[in-house]
Amino acid sequence: MAKQFYIGLGVTYHDPALAIVDENGEVVFAEATERYLQYKRALNCEPDNLYQLPQLLSSHCAGASRLTLAFNWRSKRPWYERSVARLGILSPQGLRRQGIMRLGSPLENYKLHHMMACQRNSMAQGGLNLVRILRELYPRCVIAFRDFDHHTAHAALACYGSPFDEAACAVIDSFGENGSMAFYHFRDGRLELLREARGIGSLGFYYMKVTELCGFDWLKGEEWKVMGLAPYGRLDEEVYALLKQTLRVQGLGLAHPRRSLFAALETLARRRRALSEPAERAADLAFTGQLFFKEIMTQILCNFHAACGVDRLALAGGCALNSSFNGQILQCTPFRELYVPPAPADDGTALGAAWLAFRAEHPRSLHQPATLSPYLGSTLSHETLERLAVFAGGLDVRHRPDSICEETARLLAAGKLVAWVQGRAEYGPRALGNRSILADPRDPGMKDRLNAQVKFREEYRPFAPSILHEYGAEYFEDYQASPYMERALRFRETVAERVPAVVHVDRSGRLQSVKREWNEYFYRLIEAFRQLTGVPLLLNTSFNVMGKPIVHSVEDAVSVFMTSGLDVLVIGNYLFTKPEMT
Repeated sequence: MAKQFYIGLGVTYHDPALAIVDENGEVVFAEATERYLQYKRALNCEPDNLYQLPQLLSSHCAGASRLTLAFNWRSKRPWYERSVARLGILSPQGLRRQGIMRLGSPLENYKLHHMMACQRNSMAQGGLNLVRILRELYPRCVIAFRDFDHHTAHAALACYGSPFDEAACAVIDSFGENGSMAFYHFRDGRLELLREARGIGSLGFYYMKVTELCGFDWLKGEEWKVMGLAPYGRLDEEVYALLKQTLRVQGLGLAHPRRSLFAALETLARRRRALSEPAERAADLAFTGQLFFKEIMTQILCNFHAACGVDRLALAGGCALNSSFNGQILQCTPFRELYVPPAPADDGTALGAAWLAFRAEHPRSLHQPATLSPYLGSTLSHETLERLAVFAGGLDVRHRPDSICEETARLLAAGKLVAWVQGRAEYGPRALGNRSILADPRDPGMKDRLNAQVKFREEYRPFAPSILHEYGAEYFEDYQASPYMERALRFRETVAERVPAVVHVDRSGRLQSVKREWNEYFYRLIEAFRQLTGVPLLLNTSFNVMGKPIVHSVEDAVSVFMTSGLDVLVIGNYLFTKPEMT
């Protein structure tokens, strides 16, 4: 019997990813390339790694007779990109060329042209490795190719992964084929494009510039640092006035007004934090930049609601990673329900493209609304884990197939720092209980301890609470289920003092709602902790150190465990502890 699979390739130069959908439209695999390579954001890397592909294909596409390769960008490039490419401006020598009229963007020309050059290269090599391996492993397999509009790939993930049967969908990022935003109406399993913004106006570029001004690096994805630092600052009226001169909303479009943009940027550059200065020096700038971001997003979404009249919002694109704003959408816009997918940035478009390819070939397939599980990535090698249990010299090893959750909960309640690895890895940037570092949220010194001894990052960076869903409204104001840590909500004053390690300076927390049907083991662990302490949540952060992706293999897990202040490593039903704990 013929077997068909759809392989989505996210060929963006940053955050490449690969996803596989079967002949029924079910997701069988989805993961960002950075995990396998252990290279943050996998900049300028192909999504179809030669060494990884044979294992992925044998595990998820066995017996394939037909494969459709789906790409997250249109192969036909925008006219400006084609023009500057022909002029040689996208070459190394071209990036140094002087005298070119500056584009009306917060970012300098050479940075924009570098992005374009990298994007062209990524698209050119995307799929080469996959087709080569397919020729060897599946020589008779029929291969088809499809390419999709970038923003539509974002929208497909947000809508087909949502629990909505109808939604307004907004995609807002740095750029697509024609602009930085697109707006859709999703109904009856179909996406209808309502409006696509055109031109260089970009809220993504704006936030990248704010990241630069705060002394951080957006190439490394350090917009997170701006969000974490913002609550420590106050409004800077001068900076606010300058930022308002850099970006304006025009209905469902954006513009960087040239007359005021460059003068404002020149003045703002004098306020930039030097790398030698402490991060706190940029707190007011971060606060003001985040505030203006909120105002722009609010205006856009209010305009969108007025245009479409649908109360459910599916939000995607890089700007949907701004969890601080996401938590305020239902209060400051007319939308009544919100869904943000687990991978709203470009890694998510790999699955969006695969789903679009499936829908293109099955236009009459019924869409069954359901919340997408984020646990779609790789599993750790059982054979390697068994070897670790035998050869883990110096570590205490316990196999607890019947009581791993309860024993781990006791260690957490005793103040131990636990690395917790179960099942399949999460798709998207956040650890959601399968590749997590966990701790007791009741300890007021826990945040500083984790930042200093495990994550090795700035002390102002907050940690997230993972809470049993049925207790969400008890702990958070305006609670709505948040399955992927996609929004920050305010803790209720009556409970904030119980869990100081996960309460940010503005009394917010980027929460993860945990339901038994979403993650049985993680639910059992938190419930065991609740029975011991009365607190139905745990501090949860990704199992990595600053600057590295979340761990991918048993070897990665052991490396972070042995080179940090972690006390306990749990992988499956095995519990490893360091000698000082025995």
